[in-house]
Amino acid sequence: MEITVMVALVISLALFFDFTNGFHDTANAMATPIATGAIKPKTAVALAAVLNLVGAFLSTEVAKTVSGGIIKEGSDGVQITPDIIFAGLMGAILWNMITWLKGLPSSSSHALFGGLIGAAIAGIGIHAINFESILQKIILPAVFAPVIAGGVAYLCTRLAYALTARHDPETGDKLTQKRGGFRTGQVFTSSLVALAHGTNDAQKTMGIITLVLISAGLQPAGSGPEWWVITACAFAIAIGTYSGGWRIIRTMGSGLTEVKPAQGFAAETSTATAILASSHLGFALSTTQVASGSVVGSGMGRRGTTVRWGTAGRIAIGWLFTLPAAGIMGALTALLVQTGVVGVIIAATAGTAAVAYMFVRSRKSPVGSNNAVEIEEVGQAVQFRKKKSATKSIKNGGAQR
Repeated sequence: MEITVMVALVISLALFFDFTNGFHDTANAMATPIATGAIKPKTAVALAAVLNLVGAFLSTEVAKTVSGGIIKEGSDGVQITPDIIFAGLMGAILWNMITWLKGLPSSSSHALFGGLIGAAIAGIGIHAINFESILQKIILPAVFAPVIAGGVAYLCTRLAYALTARHDPETGDKLTQKRGGFRTGQVFTSSLVALAHGTNDAQKTMGIITLVLISAGLQPAGSGPEWWVITACAFAIAIGTYSGGWRIIRTMGSGLTEVKPAQGFAAETSTATAILASSHLGFALSTTQVASGSVVGSGMGRRGTTVRWGTAGRIAIGWLFTLPAAGIMGALTALLVQTGVVGVIIAATAGTAAVAYMFVRSRKSPVGSNNAVEIEEVGQAVQFRKKKSATKSIKNGGAQR
C-alpha cells in the first residue's frame, strides 16, 4: 500500500481513538460535581470539552514519551512502520469500545500502550520494545499514582470536615455545617481536572501521530509533535468529550449521589495535582486510575462510610487486563496487516464493522450501571451506612454532612 495512504489512514484512526478517549474519560472530571449538584450535566460536559481543548496545548512532554520512549525508532533502533502503528491503534480502539459497551473498568491510555506494544512484538520482535521506558513512564506511575492520589484525597477530606465542623459551645451538639463553599469550589477543581486531562491524554494521540510521521520518514527522529498535530488532537478529544461525554456523565451521576461537596472537592484537587505533575514529568498516566483512587480515598476520609473492596478489586482486575488484552488484539491485527494490502483492508473493514456494531448495540441498551465507564464503579465502591434515628432535634433541621 502506498506509504502516504497508509499514513493518512493511521492518522485518521489515531484521531478517532482520541475521540473515543474523550467520551470515555469525561467522567473523571465531571462525575462528582454533577453528583453534588455543583454543575448541571450539559454545562459540565461543555466546560470539560473546552478545557480539554485548552489543556492539549499546554505541554508536549507526554507526547514525546509516546513517540520516542516506548518503541525504539530511528537510525540507532528498530524502524517501526505505519502498518504496525495501524495495528496497535486498532487493538486499542477495539478494547476501548468493548469496555465502554460492557461497563468494564479500564484505562484508555493503557489500551493504547498495550495495543502498540503487542503490535510491535508481533510485527517486529520483542527487541523493538523499550522496556526501561515502559517501566519508568507507564508501569510505576500506574502502580503508585492511584495510591498517592487516594491518600491525598483521604487526608484532604478529613481535613476539610475537621476545619468546617461546628458545634454548640454550650451543649456540644452539632450545628448546621456550612460547607456550601465546597460546592462552589468544585466548579474550579473539576475544571482543573478537565484541563489536566487535556495535558495528559490528548498528548498520547499526538505522540502516536508523531511516531507514524517519523516511521514514514516525514519527520526527523526525536522531534516533538508539529503544530497541526497538536491542534487536530486537541479538537478530537474536545469533540469526543462533548458528543459522548455528557451521556456517560449523566449515567455516572446516579452512581455517585452519595458524594458530598467536601469529598468531591478533595478528590478533584488530588486528581488534578497528580495529573498535572505527571504531565510535567512526561509520565503517560492513566487519568482514570488517578480519579478512581481519589474518589475511593475521599470516601474513606468521610466518617460513616465503608468501602466495597470487592468492587474495588474488580476495578483493579480491569486495570490489570487492559494492557495484555489490547496487546493481544494489536498483535493479531499486526499479523493480519503484514500479509499485505488485502490484510490491511480486511483489518480496517472488520474493525469498522465491530465499532459500528458496538455503537448500535449501545443505543439499544438502557443507559445505566451495566454500560457505564469505569469511574461509576468507583462511585459504587463507596457505600454509606444508614444513619441511626436521631434522639434529639438538631438546629435548622439537622447537621449537613
